[in-house]
Amino acid sequence: MTEIKLTSDELQLMSLFHSVTGATARDCIIDEKLDRVIFVVTKGEMGLAIGKSGATIKTLQGVVGRKIELVEYSDDAAEFIKNMLGVSLVLDVKINDKGDGTKVAVAVVDPKKKGVVVGREGRNAEKARFLAKRYFQISNVLIVNPEQVPR
Repeated sequence: MTEIKLTSDELQLMSLFHSVTGATARDCIIDEKLDRVIFVVTKGEMGLAIGKSGATIKTLQGVVGRKIELVEYSDDAAEFIKNMLGVSLVLDVKINDKGDGTKVAVAVVDPKKKGVVVGREGRNAEKARFLAKRYFQISNVLIVNPEQVPR
């Protein structure tokens, strides 16, 4: 894993996240383009971060003044990508090593749910690509229907 450098704003948000939710954020990304903050939450602390009926995360959104998105961390690249795109929506994730030394993740989803997985304006796909590269040096995340799976 490459070393992740955080800005002072990101560190402040991580501290605020911990004080409001009681959960530990491993990482924080301020996405100015889509006006959101993405927190990578320590495995097993997602429920704590969200709170009963989402109350904790709503409080945090009110304090921060931006949409908050959470991703549960995993040491396993495929599981991490499933967590980013929605565990219940992704049928399978395969990590392929290319001949040039790069890695590509292929997430297989039900065609009826592809729009939900990709997200409005591709926001979920963009988040998955950014975090897969940041944590696992995966150059791209492809979201495909079962019949489109490359052999």
